Amino acid sequence: MRLRHSVAAALGALALVVTLPTSASAATGDFLYKVGPGVPAGIADPESGRCINLFGATEQDPAFAPENFTTSTATVFLDFDCNGDTFYVMNPGKRLGDRLKLRSVVFS
Repeated sequence: MRLRHSVAAALGALALVVTLPTSASAATGDFLYKVGPGVPAGIADPESGRCINLFGATEQDPAFAPENFTTSTATVFLDFDCNGDTFYVMNPGKRLGDRLKLRSVVFS
């Protein structure tokens, strides 16, 4: 009797784990950048398809030196809210120098 309950509980747990939704709309990995006088900052496992304004970036001092260590393509924008004509597309693994300024990013 106990074996039957144990097997039923194990199968129920397995079914629950298999049916839980996974985050299919998230990039895996880290997107790193610097703010202010070169203070490191970053985003871990960012959501795909949503514009992200970078923490620490301001109108006077944009973020800089982005590094895309995610599994998705990152499109970085000079303006907040992924607006404006100034943008750059970064493939996974791409690092850009201190001269590239950015305030927002969206992942594919």
